[in-house]
This record gives sequence, C-alpha cells and structure tokens, in this order.
Amino acid sequence: MSDNRRKEKQRNTPIDLSIGHLQPQAPEVEKAVLGTLMIDKEAYLLICETLCPKSFYLPRHQKIYDAIRLLSIEEKPVDVLTVTEQLAQMGDLENVGGPGYIAELSSRTATSANIEYHANIIAQKYLARQLISYTSTIGTKAFDETNDVNDVIQEAESILFDIAQANMKKDYVHINPLIKESEKIMMAASSNNGEVTGISTGYHKLDDLTSGWQKSDLVIIAGRPAMGKTAFALSMAKNIATDLHKPMAFFSLEMSGVQLTNRLISNVCEISGKKILNGQLERDEWNRFDKRIVNLIDAPIFIDDTPGLSIFELRTKARRLVREHKIELIMIDYLQLMNANGMRFSNRQEEVSMISRSLKGLAKELDIPILALSQLNRGVEGREGVEGKRPLLSDLRESGAIEQDADMVLFVHRPEYYHLEYGPNGEDYRGMAEIIIAKHRKGATDIVLLKFRGEYTRFENPEDNMLENHAQLFPPSDSYNPFNV
Repeated sequence: MSDNRRKEKQRNTPIDLSIGHLQPQAPEVEKAVLGTLMIDKEAYLLICETLCPKSFYLPRHQKIYDAIRLLSIEEKPVDVLTVTEQLAQMGDLENVGGPGYIAELSSRTATSANIEYHANIIAQKYLARQLISYTSTIGTKAFDETNDVNDVIQEAESILFDIAQANMKKDYVHINPLIKESEKIMMAASSNNGEVTGISTGYHKLDDLTSGWQKSDLVIIAGRPAMGKTAFALSMAKNIATDLHKPMAFFSLEMSGVQLTNRLISNVCEISGKKILNGQLERDEWNRFDKRIVNLIDAPIFIDDTPGLSIFELRTKARRLVREHKIELIMIDYLQLMNANGMRFSNRQEEVSMISRSLKGLAKELDIPILALSQLNRGVEGREGVEGKRPLLSDLRESGAIEQDADMVLFVHRPEYYHLEYGPNGEDYRGMAEIIIAKHRKGATDIVLLKFRGEYTRFENPEDNMLENHAQLFPPSDSYNPFNV
C-alpha cells in the first residue's frame, strides 16, 4: 500500500479517543507538596481545604497525605520521623516505599512558597479525573439498552451535582467590603421612604413585617390541607407579576398548568372555579372576564408543571429562567412532592433534608427569593382550642431541616375551618385567614389577618375589602367624592 493510500485510510478511520490517554496527573507536583508539608508546619493549613487524600493520583501519595492529615488533626508535629511512624502504625509504611521514600520526598523540597499553587494543580487534575470517570460511567449506562434513559439522565445530574458541590469552595473575606455592601443596601432602603426593600407581597401588614421577599432567602409557606396554601401563593403571584410586573416562575408539582391558570383566572376575574370549568357564566361575569383577563395576558409568569420534579431538574430550569427571562422569584408547590433521583438515602427524611438544603443553596446562588410550599403533619388535628389549632414549627412534615434551612417560615391557618368563628379576645375569624410568621431570621414574628375568599381562591387585605364596600354604598359623583373629603 502506498504512503498516500495509507494516510487516506488513517484519515477516514474513526479514532477511539479513550485509547492511549493517560489519566490527568502530576506526580512530581504531588511529591513537591508532600515534601513541603513535612518541612513547614504551617503548610497544611494553607491547603487542607483544597486537597483530600483522593486528590493525589498515586496510591502511595494518598496514604502519605492521609498520615499527614491525621497528625495535623491531632495537633502533632509533622516531619519525616512522625510521618514515618504514623504510616507504620497504619500498616502502610512498606506499601509507600519505606522510610527511604519519605526521606526522599522531604529532601526534594527547598521552599514552601509555592505550595498553594501546586495544591491547585493537584486539585484540578483530580477534578478532571472525576469528570472522566463520570462521563465513562454515564456513557456505559447509556449504551446499555436495558436502562431507562430518563433514569440515566437523573443519575448524571446527581453525580455532576455532587462533583460540583464537593469542589465549590468560597474563601473568607474581610469585614470592610461587607460593611460597604450593607451600607449600600441601607442607603437604597432609606431612599424608599420606609417602603419594602424586597419584592412586595401585595399585603400591607405582611410587607411591614418582612420588608418584602428578600434576595437569597428561602421562605417556607406551610399549612394543613384545605387551609389555602396554594391560593395564598397564587394570590401573591398575581400581585407580583400583574401589579408589580416582576418576572417569576411557578413550579407546580401537584396541579397541571391549565388547572393552575384556571385558579389564577378565578382569582383575577372573581369568577368561581366551578363556573370556569362548566362555562356557565352570567353576562356580567363574561363582561368581567373580558375586562380583567387582560391583566393576565402577557403577565411575566412562567409555569412548569413537571410531575415528580427532581431538585437537579429544578436547578437546571431555574438557572435557564434567570438567564433567559430574568426571573426575580421562584415558587414551588410543593416541597414534599420533589425528589432527589439518582441519590440514595436511608429514609425519606434524609431526602427532604437534602432537597431543603439544595433550595437554600439555589436561592443564594441565583440571588433571588425562593418560596416553597410545604405540608404539615397531623399533630395539629389532635389539639383543641384556638391556640391549639395554630400550627407550630414542630408540625413541619418529614424534616426538621426545613425549619433549619428556611430564613422564614409562614403558616396559613383558617380557624373557621375548625368551626372557630371567634378568638379569645372577640376576634372575628369568619372569612378570615391567619398568616402566622413563625420564624423570621431577619425580624419579628407575628400574625397577619387577611380576608379569604375561597370561591375565588383569593386572599385580600381586609382594608381593601372595606374600601370596596364603601365605594359600592357611596359611588363617587361629580359633586361628591368620599375619598377626597
């Protein structure tokens, strides 16, 4: 075969890139780091957060670093003699090359000046090896036709998430730039003349207590079934998207997108859900629909009704929504319906804890508030009286981590549901709902009373309803306007 034909054949032959490739590694750099650790007692503190034993490519280097790590944890001296003794106690001295190899490592290093730079090289090589292993594992499973592709995708997201989390490190900062950031926030708040600094809920007293939903906060909105959690969330969604024109995303794991939209139409147009389903509207209701539906059209609300949504899918979708549509708030209905597919847990409580932590991490990463609805356990059902029926933080279902991770926990509670029409001080609970701020990391706890209109899945400010009734009794005219007296 001629040289030209041979070259042509080589060009047309697929190349298997997995053959002949060395794993990313830097053995000489590893030797330099280990040697430095044995001559400078302060060196370990500089790189302990960057490297772990598995960061080293050579198995014997992993064992030597592990011995150094154990000595440092126990606050013992780290040098050639102590490391040799520690390896002997661990039964690994001969496996790493004996005392001679330990002495050789120490003699190779003259300065510790570059140890952080060298440690970063080792860390990058380790991360590259992790990614190679990740792609190999997922590739093998993708070739196996007995595997469900969706399960493979879930596992791929899970593994990649673990790798990213394990290698995500944030260094400390001095207080001065943080003071400047706080001062900047205070100055911006002062220019608001006492108004909300976050995203307004549309409910005046609630805004007074919270200053609106704040960036990077995880807010849990919890309640027993039939209390109106979803109605409360949708009422706020309507206020935020249609009144304030703030882009937001609503992840609905329980209802379809059409069901959710129907409830929004009921809320905005004040038409009962039953009539929206059967279409039997009166003429004035059709007129009201035609007039008010324009408030929902083009509203910056993005709805995702993926059932059984995983935390990994949510992260991917949320990042895209922020990037493409600049969303400023996320709502999730509801937390217990989410999962962490691809990860193994000994019980459901551990899984919910992981989801809760991930939601808080996502809120910080995207720098937007995340509102997650949550179920309560049945403990409240066995308690008596007005106070007894009010939910407690201990009633949060399946995980105490939800309370721990949340910046704010709100309970939606309707005493009237339990046939409690009046409070101990004569409060009228008929048609009212309590929004109980049970945890508030940045402020006070309290109870806010709102008007609940169940037929329209709608929450209102009590004073708004009074103004509406006043306007109906005394309609304004050219000669008399009750709002200008």
